[in-house]
Amino acid sequence: MERRRKSLCRCTSMPATRAKLPKRKKRKSGRLRGTVSKSAGAKPLVPAGTAEWFEKLAAVQARLRAPEGCPWDREQTHESLRTYLIEEAYEVLEAMESGDDKKFADELGDLLLQVLFHADIAREDGRFDVMDVIRAIHDKMIRRHPHVFADGTAKNSAEVLRNWDRIKAEERRVAAQSAGALSTSSGAGSAAAAGGAAKSVASLLDGVTRGLPATLEGFQLTRKASRIGFDWDNAQGVLEKVREESAELAGALASENRARLEEEMGDLLFAAVNLARFLKIDPEIALKRANGKFSSRFRAMEAMARDGGRELASVSRDEMESFWDCAKQREKRDGRHAIPGSAGILPAELQLAEKDAGKMPALPGKRQPGKRRGATP
Repeated sequence: MERRRKSLCRCTSMPATRAKLPKRKKRKSGRLRGTVSKSAGAKPLVPAGTAEWFEKLAAVQARLRAPEGCPWDREQTHESLRTYLIEEAYEVLEAMESGDDKKFADELGDLLLQVLFHADIAREDGRFDVMDVIRAIHDKMIRRHPHVFADGTAKNSAEVLRNWDRIKAEERRVAAQSAGALSTSSGAGSAAAAGGAAKSVASLLDGVTRGLPATLEGFQLTRKASRIGFDWDNAQGVLEKVREESAELAGALASENRARLEEEMGDLLFAAVNLARFLKIDPEIALKRANGKFSSRFRAMEAMARDGGRELASVSRDEMESFWDCAKQREKRDGRHAIPGSAGILPAELQLAEKDAGKMPALPGKRQPGKRRGATP
């Protein structure tokens, strides 16, 4: 998909107009409010040509969807593009981990194209366009940062996050009221209106979508709860909860009850995610690093077996364990650690990309209510 897009972009040339940036009022100090000073070597805050190149890219995307455009692009829908959106986001993370800025910029472009793609499909249906997307996020950033663009105050990051959640909740309340008023004015009955109002009761957990990967969903749920003080006092308490859930899973092993085993396994995973959150570690990234480490060591085991003229599948379990320990020791000796998208301890000829490392995991089932403060749901 990436190579096809590059060839199309090279052969497509369209004029674009330059958009003028809005003027911002100066503060008393003489600096523009909402700007940042450039550090040594940093590029301009808004590089020259930004608007021009954005319009060119939007024009390319529109051309691909036009009647005489690309058949594949014309067939796509919001639903068919879901996989690509997730894929591109994970490829951005992999490129970021690689330390290759050219690759990082390239993958960010692929992700940006997904935004334009969805906006263009909506434009064709007369629902919204890319300007609505940009305007929405622009206005949201202004509203959510009153300490920068208005007279609000925020002493630290924690206060910024509390203000963010408060403003977000107010936005949802206003939106719900507007939706209720619209429903009433359109002739809906009072009972239906009351039912709609009941469903729109605000929660601090609003905004955590079930469409997220399970680890990220758990991370965001516990993070939101922690902002109002529903949290553990220290990491040792969360670690003890992990041990507790592990013991409960061990107890469920003898029951042969698959539903209970799944529940206890979910509780253990949730507790581990909560521990990661408390330690300020992204569980998704930590797990992907562990996946990369396992992959590198396993590939090293396969290489060791081939050096002896065998396939790993024909090696005994004890010898496999020996290979594994050898791979770990070599990794420590070389002072390298496997990360997603890297080869870890392997030589160049064995550096194979793992294409499905970033696939979205299955969503968990409904969780049970927590037992006590800080407990696993």
